[in-house]
Amino acid sequence: MEVVNPRQSTLTCFEVLQLLNEVSPAGSKHRNQKSYSTLLYATKKYLRTRPASVQTSEGIAKLIHALKPFKLTAAEILQMIDLRPTSSVELSLIVEETEARLTSEQEEKILEIVAEHLPEPEELATEVDLTEHRKHLASTSS
Repeated sequence: MEVVNPRQSTLTCFEVLQLLNEVSPAGSKHRNQKSYSTLLYATKKYLRTRPASVQTSEGIAKLIHALKPFKLTAAEILQMIDLRPTSSVELSLIVEETEARLTSEQEEKILEIVAEHLPEPEELATEVDLTEHRKHLASTSS
């Protein structure tokens, strides 16, 4: 991989998944191809179990626009995109000083906005099945 833009920027899980879906381990010339392939496979498999797997660029853009009135930081919005909070407790873990900055009505409105613009993933599993990956590696090396 080469650095396209040297400016540092934080990516959402959705953007990382998009990038990894564009990268092909077969076409790369890494010294340790199996390790690289394993890293790509495990990362993509994990991200496919997260909210990023069902998000769209349009939904994220609409979410960001809808959240502007709440004066959230870029880091807080990024975490909302990645974590897709569904309760006040989850929201309070993302937004600093929630009680001082937001009313309970605003919290509910934010949760409604998140639910409206970011679809809910079907399954949230976090374990990567290494046996399945070994089969994947065996099939690609033959």
